[in-house]
Amino acid sequence: MLAAVRSATVFGVEGRPVTVEVHVSTGLPAFQIVGLPDEACRESRDRVRAAVLSSELQWPSCRVTVNLAPSSQRKGGSGLDLAIAVGFLAANGQVPVGQLEGLGFVGELGLDGSMRQVSGVAPMVAAMGEVRPVVPLGNFREAQGVAGDGVRVARTLREVVDALNAEAPWPQPPDEEYVDDEPPPPDLADVRGQALARLGLEVAAAGCHHMLLVGPPGSGKTMLAQRIPGLLPALEPDVSLQATMVHSAAGVRLPAGGLVRRAPFRAPHHSSSMVSLVGGGSTSLRPGEISLSHGGVLFLDELGEFAPTVLDGLRQPLEEGVIRLARARASASLPAKFLLVAATNPCPCGGGAPGVCECDEAARLRYVRRLSGPLLDRFDLRVGVTRPDVDDLLASGGGEPTVVVAARVAAARRLALDRIGMVNANIPPAHLDSLAALHPEARLRLRDQLERDQLTGRGYHRIRRVARTIADLRGGGDLVLDEHVLLALSMRVRLSVSSRERAA
Repeated sequence: MLAAVRSATVFGVEGRPVTVEVHVSTGLPAFQIVGLPDEACRESRDRVRAAVLSSELQWPSCRVTVNLAPSSQRKGGSGLDLAIAVGFLAANGQVPVGQLEGLGFVGELGLDGSMRQVSGVAPMVAAMGEVRPVVPLGNFREAQGVAGDGVRVARTLREVVDALNAEAPWPQPPDEEYVDDEPPPPDLADVRGQALARLGLEVAAAGCHHMLLVGPPGSGKTMLAQRIPGLLPALEPDVSLQATMVHSAAGVRLPAGGLVRRAPFRAPHHSSSMVSLVGGGSTSLRPGEISLSHGGVLFLDELGEFAPTVLDGLRQPLEEGVIRLARARASASLPAKFLLVAATNPCPCGGGAPGVCECDEAARLRYVRRLSGPLLDRFDLRVGVTRPDVDDLLASGGGEPTVVVAARVAAARRLALDRIGMVNANIPPAHLDSLAALHPEARLRLRDQLERDQLTGRGYHRIRRVARTIADLRGGGDLVLDEHVLLALSMRVRLSVSSRERAA
């Protein structure tokens, strides 16, 4: 007999529908899986057989052929175990074939017949279309976030078989209310002093401006960066679903509610490879840290310690908001719209200031050259951070808390979205004159910067966008004033090596 079961697999961050065709016939006992399965798929024949027998179901001596259609696409992971087992039982007459209509099956089987949760359920459920997904109990919230209330769950293969045979109802999904199990983001009130850096965080969050923090060790660069996610608004529904797909495909733990609603914060180590940051791989194109920060913040601490080739891999996704991976056998597009925040010391020893720095000119030159000019030019904000004063450290109470600053950020974002439908960092150059019109004094100041070669053409556009965000934070207005431009320029420090300087 022949049975067909609907399922799915994950490629990159996308789910791909798979039809599991199972043919049972007489002949020498064998179990063969075709259709370009990977090693985990091929091993499912042993898991499925043991799970069926452990569930007190029959496994007669027969020839079993499983085809994973379409056969031209590679399949990976153990999520097809349940579909293969149900297909075999239907083809063998132990489950009515008609009961499989309108259902899709995803899950890994244990040797004892238990169903184990798998990674990538969210994109797999989305790929199966208009069917009721059957998933392990541990994947219920994740599947529910995509498919709604039509998800069926089970703990064991036997429960699935009994429900298909109408011998027992489908097990009830967990009914406990959603509990936010994510820890609250760090509070900005913990930061002492650092008035300019705090303003930089607010501007970066309001306009989605990429930011580089430059300062000596102990000045609080990491502490500042960790507080940016608390200033960002909750993810829009479409971005939330995309972020959930990415985290699910990568096997990252999802919140208890099943959907990623808060802006993610990813902080990879400076020894990370290109593949771990950008994504990819030889057999399956998995998302990297860039895609995992989609909708949130990618924080690169000790930027000068990252490999230059890894850093240059950021340039394309920073401009386009997507990563296009191409391999000999496949290609994939991964979402990559994120806020880049980086921190670096001014030199290898971290001293930076004259009389304090212990590095020679060659060491400083090598250190700064690790940061290419095109990458530095993509930071709208380059904020200098100094060690806080003793009075600031010893003062009782902190600055404004996150909730107060976040309210201003949300208001500024609403102004920008109402004006053009996008954040200020994405204003096209052709629309700057209408959306970020300059006051005559502000225009003269920028003209002076350009004539003295302190700004490039790209830097000029970025200063105008940052100034537009500062104006929005201060209540909006049609014109960008000189004070707004002056603040924007003060948050664009120059990285220098001896007598050579890298101007904006």
